[in-house]
Amino acid sequence: MSGPRVYCSQPLAPEQTIELDDIAVGHLIRVLRLNDGDAVRVFNGDGNEYAAELCDVSKKRANARISGILKNDAQQPLALHLGQVISKGDRMDFTIQKATELGIATITPLWSERCEVKLKGERLEKKLEHWRRVAISACEQSGRNQVPEILAPQHFADWCKNSNAELKFTLHPHKQKPLSEYKAPASLALLVGPEGGFSETEVEQSLALEFNGLTLGPRVLRTETAALAALSVFQFQWGDF
Repeated sequence: MSGPRVYCSQPLAPEQTIELDDIAVGHLIRVLRLNDGDAVRVFNGDGNEYAAELCDVSKKRANARISGILKNDAQQPLALHLGQVISKGDRMDFTIQKATELGIATITPLWSERCEVKLKGERLEKKLEHWRRVAISACEQSGRNQVPEILAPQHFADWCKNSNAELKFTLHPHKQKPLSEYKAPASLALLVGPEGGFSETEVEQSLALEFNGLTLGPRVLRTETAALAALSVFQFQWGDF
């Protein structure tokens, strides 16, 4: 079935009629100029994509009548959790968008010694909601039906302490060994530092908490490039690439 994909933050089931939210209405009705009877595809993060058609369309609102389930995302073989120190400008948006396309399961924004981004209170809440919307938009574009979880920011050391992933890496050239020497994990945590990198003390903290060193060749990569390159390698080695 063809038709644009939109996210709906409500339970979905065949033979159900739902009211679309303002974002979906803006995209489908005001931008794409769809009308009653036009086909759309909807998902809510439960793993299913649902076939639907628009109904009761007006300038400011629209409903969608669910006709059935089109497909279901298979369970991914590797649950990837990215701990990314918050980067400046739109780099964090880029990382979240592309990590979503690459199949990330969870992203936790982190604070560290050299993090130059300062957020708190209402600004932090708005930014967190923005990042979650970035992930949803990436799912709409990429055909993914499972929306990654974007957790509230925390200090990198706390995230490292609480990580229960089977295999853990930090992007730093220390005690590295070939990935082929590791047993294939069901879950993996990746720790990525800020533009200025982690301090030596922070590196030692992560290593003490059973994070393994990892490098990606002889070149120095920007923080957003490094995260995505590493996720691609993990998906190729143990995931669904």
